[in-house]
Amino acid sequence: MKVEILYFAAVRDLVGVDAEGMELPATVGCVRDFVAFLEEARPALAGRMGHVRIARNEAFASPDEPVTEGDVLALIPPVAGG
Repeated sequence: MKVEILYFAAVRDLVGVDAEGMELPATVGCVRDFVAFLEEARPALAGRMGHVRIARNEAFASPDEPVTEGDVLALIPPVAGG
């Protein structure tokens, strides 16, 4: 299945791109699977996804939420401000 991935802030800096289309393997059925796959596909993210929130189609997603063809998945790291 093909999805669009958006990278923000520190995650964008680690990956080196703002966005990319990606073909996911059949083993990716939910957000949790997507995170595990992405840590392997983008080694710069390995071990760094624990605090990154995933939004699916502009709404924060739970780890068990399904990932489907055409989804837009955004990786949003913690934000500090003041």
